[in-house]
Amino acid sequence: MSRTKPVVAEKPANPVLPTAGIPATPAAPPKKKPSNDAARGVIAEWTVTIILLLFGTTTLVQAFVIPTGSMEDTLLIGDHLLVDKLAYAPAGAVSKYLLPYSDVHRGDIIVFRYPIDIKQTFVKRAIGLPGDHLRLVNKQVYLNGKPLTEPYVVHKSNYIDSYRDNFPSEPNTMIYPPAQTMLGQDVKGGDVVVPPNSIFAMGDNRDLSLDSRYWGFVPRENIMGKPLIIYWSYDAPTEELSDPTIGAAHMKDLALHFFSKTRWSRTFRLVRGYNSYNLQ
Repeated sequence: MSRTKPVVAEKPANPVLPTAGIPATPAAPPKKKPSNDAARGVIAEWTVTIILLLFGTTTLVQAFVIPTGSMEDTLLIGDHLLVDKLAYAPAGAVSKYLLPYSDVHRGDIIVFRYPIDIKQTFVKRAIGLPGDHLRLVNKQVYLNGKPLTEPYVVHKSNYIDSYRDNFPSEPNTMIYPPAQTMLGQDVKGGDVVVPPNSIFAMGDNRDLSLDSRYWGFVPRENIMGKPLIIYWSYDAPTEELSDPTIGAAHMKDLALHFFSKTRWSRTFRLVRGYNSYNLQ
């Protein structure tokens, strides 16, 4: 049953005049309609706030989670990062004087769209810049003919792999077409030479990293930014963190183990590149 519409009494067509000698009762001033200015102001404030939040999370910084161990022990599975998306953005005529744009440097940790599937986001370390000569000999990286000091690198296997650890060489595993092109066109004198507008990237967990050795260079335009800070770190398995939605198993795990599995010592830890990496 629908609600009854309220009945509004109408004024009589010919109102009765007051009797002579009796003062007329002054008519009540007409009621003002409620102003919509306050409501409009609240809506406008919330609209601007939402726009700024959306702008900030899509243009300035963005949150990411590390689902795999290729950057251990620098970044762990379950590290939640805020990524600076303006760090490597192309500078405009005016904005270059206002915002801290920079070029990619050797040793920077970069976030980029995976060249094989740009829907995926990868995090690796920039090892070689355009014009650099690179090779690996028994796990040791040589940059422009000099052995590279890499205090952040971990090796979790003892054996020497003929391709992974002595690169470039004949592949002994499946590699993607861009890597095949790299081996065919960009190897000179036993070194890989990084072409223009490209970056050679590798994981710090050097023996367990799917990186430029297997899928080629990172195109400069694929780079989205660099990590700023670990705002939360939670010890969860890869399969839960790789799911774009928060599954029931992960929700249950959080409810039961949030405090015990949160890595509190990593909270608000800054993520920095290796500044002394810039060898000539």
